[in-house]
Amino acid sequence: MRVWLLGSGSNGNAVVVEHGMTRVLIDAGFGPRTLCKRLARARIAPQSIHALILTHEHIDHVRGARGLTRRFGWPVYATHGTHSALPSLAACRREVVDTTTPAIIDDLLIEAWRISHDATEPVAFFVTAMDTGERALVAYDLGYVSSGLAEACAHVDILVVESNHDEGMLRAGPYPPRLQARIDGPRGHLSNRAAGLLMRAAMRGRARHVVLAHLSEVNNTPDVALGNAHRTLTRAGFTGTLVAAVQDTVCGPIGSA
Repeated sequence: MRVWLLGSGSNGNAVVVEHGMTRVLIDAGFGPRTLCKRLARARIAPQSIHALILTHEHIDHVRGARGLTRRFGWPVYATHGTHSALPSLAACRREVVDTTTPAIIDDLLIEAWRISHDATEPVAFFVTAMDTGERALVAYDLGYVSSGLAEACAHVDILVVESNHDEGMLRAGPYPPRLQARIDGPRGHLSNRAAGLLMRAAMRGRARHVVLAHLSEVNNTPDVALGNAHRTLTRAGFTGTLVAAVQDTVCGPIGSA
């Protein structure tokens, strides 16, 4: 199983997960032209993608969804709540995937995990290769780490985890108090410190690759986020891959061929 982050941050997010001949795109937060260019950089043909899977309806996750699905005919998998919040996708082939209804896309099992964020029905996604058991988790745009999600992290090989902000930089930064409270609140985004909760949980299991995602360009830097993650993972004895995805660069492939 391998993953590519085609860009991740407040201005757009998109993740490709591949196993064998099956590829899925999790979120399409860039316009069609930009996303196709990013796919080309990753040497991925859009026609090779089997489905678009949406974590929630915010624009930095769905900006290109309508144009891309019309152009390439991808089915759209999302929760009932996310589908209801996106009437612009009503003409697409829509499939439901939620905490009680996993989806099978060729040889991939897609499972949704309910998370806390200020969207209609946001989820993280576990993607499992049914023949090998390899498992990836894409968990960003969440306000806190639940005990259940942390426990489930012990069974992933690839962890894509939000590391949005440094708490000190957020408090000292230019955002007004109300926005700071929203970002750092229970329906906001994970700080570097909070991301460590998922990383430590994953290290109790079999995780071999960690990708930091959705870094703020105002309240974080890759060096700060990686420094925090490195200290957390080193204490846990991690010797695998650690990278930080950024807004305008393709990151990957990460994982085994």
